Amino acid sequence: MTDRELFEETYTKKYEELKSYFMQGIPAGICIAYSGGVDSTLLLKAAVESVQTSAGVGKSDADARKSTVDTIKPVLAIILETQLHPHSDTKQAYQTAKNLGAHPEIIRVDEFQNPDILKNPVNRCYLCKHMLFTKLKELAASRGYYAVFDGTNKDDENEYRPGMKVLKELQIKSPLLELGITKSEVRTISAMLGLSTASSPSTPCLATRLPYGAYLDRNLLSRIHQGETLLRSLGFYNVRLRYHEPVLRIEIDCDAFEQLTERRTAVVTELKKLNFPYITLDLEGFRSGSMDIGLH
Repeated sequence: MTDRELFEETYTKKYEELKSYFMQGIPAGICIAYSGGVDSTLLLKAAVESVQTSAGVGKSDADARKSTVDTIKPVLAIILETQLHPHSDTKQAYQTAKNLGAHPEIIRVDEFQNPDILKNPVNRCYLCKHMLFTKLKELAASRGYYAVFDGTNKDDENEYRPGMKVLKELQIKSPLLELGITKSEVRTISAMLGLSTASSPSTPCLATRLPYGAYLDRNLLSRIHQGETLLRSLGFYNVRLRYHEPVLRIEIDCDAFEQLTERRTAVVTELKKLNFPYITLDLEGFRSGSMDIGLH
């Protein structure tokens, strides 16, 4: 067996394990907490294929008639449209879910209605996730779905994720975590399957751009999002603008420093238009969870 064949066999096996995992949830109806990102898209793909297999898709007409196709629910993809994520992501997620063969539904949630979340405490992620997933589970149950899954992966155990406690409290299952599938493996499997999200950068909630304790101001977060959109339009892949009033700290991949230097004048000019008076480049480069230092 060649190295390439061994590689494909290894990741094909992991994907088959993921599809098999979903088979146990089919009788209760499978609901995916769907963000449109690389993790939840792989989950949705596997869930839809497991349901199609159970429903007899691809079998002969005679075999299909013997299946329980009439009693099997389509996969429900619930998309949370929040104030802390770009709404353009919601539209894209809805279309992707439809294209994959799921039934998408959108819940609109305003985290700014919770004064405790606005204070941005160190357990903000827990407060947000509890609010969002409680509403998600309520909608899923109202549609007759009682098995809910999310895209938490194995690597998430190594980061400060107080929201993971919510998953246990609300009995949300995380197949990628349970099967030990890492972010890198998710991307590899997604690329093998031809999923458009395979190389998509992560887009965590905008509250992660501010230090804990800094009030979550809607206008400020909007300006930060505009700045990140600008940098991505210039070809930067991983981008985070962390704001330590009055300093805006740019995090990008280290190998993109030279590119940023070449465009320094344009970048500074545009960011100052967004009312950021002091702009600096973080020499450590992009790193997920840099606001969580000291909390692990």
